[in-house]
Amino acid sequence: MPTCYQLIGVPGSGKSTWILNQAWTQNCVIVSTDNHVENFARESNKTYNEVFKEFMPIAVSLMAQDVTLARAEGKDIIWDQTSTTKESRGRKFKMLPNYKHIAVVFKTPPKEELIKRLASRPSKNISWDSISNMIYNFQMPSKDEGFEEIWYT
Repeated sequence: MPTCYQLIGVPGSGKSTWILNQAWTQNCVIVSTDNHVENFARESNKTYNEVFKEFMPIAVSLMAQDVTLARAEGKDIIWDQTSTTKESRGRKFKMLPNYKHIAVVFKTPPKEELIKRLASRPSKNISWDSISNMIYNFQMPSKDEGFEEIWYT
């Protein structure tokens, strides 16, 4: 049975960095709207911020295509999005009903560290209000949602 690793954490918590530091992830399909937005921005000689609003609906569609293709090929998936609410994770379960689901939870860094990490990505600006809202609304994943395992980083 293929596996979907749902990365769960606010922006700047280390999700994408974690993928880069795990050798075994090279055999997985990485699913992320950010990757599509970043590629489009690079190809357009613009920043992430400049293309985000316009391109995000297309990025969501491309990400869904990535999921569909990986599912058809029976490949393991790493879903690199915030996934901080039960509702957002539920949509992933619906797209991958015949997958084993593992939650990979990323602790929110202290405010000073989080601000530093976010500032290190100047072309990718996420308002502090948005980050605060994600932190406030964060729902810890549970096996009741359908996760077979929950990993904490």
